[in-house]
Amino acid sequence: MWKTNDAEVKKILYVQTHGSATPERTATTFFLATEGAAMDNEVCIYFTMNGPQCLAKGNGDKIVIPRKGGNGKELKYFIDQALDIGVRLFVCQPSLDLHGYTMEDMIEGVEMIGGAAFNDMAVRADAVIAF
Repeated sequence: MWKTNDAEVKKILYVQTHGSATPERTATTFFLATEGAAMDNEVCIYFTMNGPQCLAKGNGDKIVIPRKGGNGKELKYFIDQALDIGVRLFVCQPSLDLHGYTMEDMIEGVEMIGGAAFNDMAVRADAVIAF
């Protein structure tokens, strides 16, 4: 799943387990992944448990990241930044089933992987960070 075998390029794998019920916990993964990619690392986010809710079509506009005093940003803002800089988004197939989603329900650019592929990515990553 990693694009490069270059030992010089660091690989960071983020794991997103939170979804629409906890909007305050959804943007951090995208923010950090975007920053990691801006630092010339290869970065992927794996969405499992409630994480696929972040990637369902239309939810990026519905999930608003709260901010004291108001003026929170929609999750789509953070998703778009991550995609624009090359962060890859992977979704867990059993988690799609958990929520009754199919790949057609996901935004463009999302890839589906199973447990074996995730574990392979995790052991090859220089860092695995979960939210």
